Amino acid sequence: METLADTLQELLAAQHWDELKTFLSQKNPIDLAGVLPSLPATECALCFRLLEKPKAVEVFESLEIDDQQTLLAGFRDEQVRDLVEHMSPDDRAYLLDELPARVAKRLLRMLSPSERQATSLLLGYKENTAGRIMTPEYISLKTYLRVSESLHKIRKIGLDKETVYYCYVIDEQRKLLGMISLKDLVLADPEGRIGDLMHREVVAVHTDDDQEVVAHAMKKYDLLAIPVVDREDRLVGIVTHDDVMDILEEEATEDIYRLGAVAAPEQSYFKAKIFTVATHRVGWLLVLLLTNTLTGSIIMDQNTLLQSVVALAAFVPLLIGSGGNIGSQTSTVMVRGLALQEVTFSNAFLMLLREVGIGLILGSLLGAMVVIWAYWLQGDWLVALVVGCSLVVISTIATFFGGLLPLIFVRIGIDPAVVSAPFISTMVDVLGVFTYFQIARLIIFR
Repeated sequence: METLADTLQELLAAQHWDELKTFLSQKNPIDLAGVLPSLPATECALCFRLLEKPKAVEVFESLEIDDQQTLLAGFRDEQVRDLVEHMSPDDRAYLLDELPARVAKRLLRMLSPSERQATSLLLGYKENTAGRIMTPEYISLKTYLRVSESLHKIRKIGLDKETVYYCYVIDEQRKLLGMISLKDLVLADPEGRIGDLMHREVVAVHTDDDQEVVAHAMKKYDLLAIPVVDREDRLVGIVTHDDVMDILEEEATEDIYRLGAVAAPEQSYFKAKIFTVATHRVGWLLVLLLTNTLTGSIIMDQNTLLQSVVALAAFVPLLIGSGGNIGSQTSTVMVRGLALQEVTFSNAFLMLLREVGIGLILGSLLGAMVVIWAYWLQGDWLVALVVGCSLVVISTIATFFGGLLPLIFVRIGIDPAVVSAPFISTMVDVLGVFTYFQIARLIIFR
């Protein structure tokens, strides 16, 4: 089956420009955004020029930020201005935010006064806040308007707005009074007043709220868009569901990188330069490497014990590996629980106690099996008992710290995803080896 990319390349090679233009006009902008960057730069730019302006803007907004920059570099100033001018303010602000300062200022100067003002407004808010990701393109109504008048207004200006599914009711000072859906407007009496039909209890966020707070609010209340108000409760913009999808993907990607002890690169990981990726990963690995030297130091300090019972050394990898895995599992579920707000400070103690209980059960089950396995391997019941008891204690310690550290990090204002699986594993390695040899001394040399 011929793919979209294959068809594009065939039409480009044959130089059938009219046919190519027709073909591009029939395709979904999202699909085109996924294919065009894979073409050579000149062919990608050529396809882009054949698109109608509204569709070209849609495709451009759907591209990855580094693909947008590459495409802009190949356009003349006039083409760049037309493209950026017609972007939605929030997407434009994101683009300018990622561009070098000199380039961003040049593009900003190209915009019309109204679009420049809208973009500058968004760029004035802190990164990763509701104010930075919102769009000022929303529909507002007044309480005294009739339904028929409101629908007429929507028909007149709706095409230039981000969404018309929700209309927001404001007063003369732009303070948010209520909200009415397009469905309610269509089904209402044409002579009805907006003030009588609007929903007065509106879920809203503030301009300085973190973007994750916005995403959680929209998910919790199942909204397609959420209004953003300033410190005086004046409506200044809305955040739409497509922006929230981008936020959730961005935050999930960031957390996954951190859980793997990888510092997220500024651009796409697989498009970043190899040396850049290596420098982002080496930091945590050096920390973990230095920490692991403590494990080696503890083992060296037990030289006399190991010479007396050589079989003890054989089970060190088993114990620290099992403890690290259990601790990593606990930290993962706790970080996820905090992200979904299933774990809060009001129930944190119970959740931690629950995880410790799980660790004790896991350690007991695995420990019982390991005792038999250890005896079968080396034939000494005392060594087997040391291994089994150590696994119970190490599993409990691992779940305790795997559950506690994310809570501590949240309390001091650090992303709990920093408590990555490798970090927990390394810490449990040190504590596990120390615990193992202490238990061995108690049981074998009591």
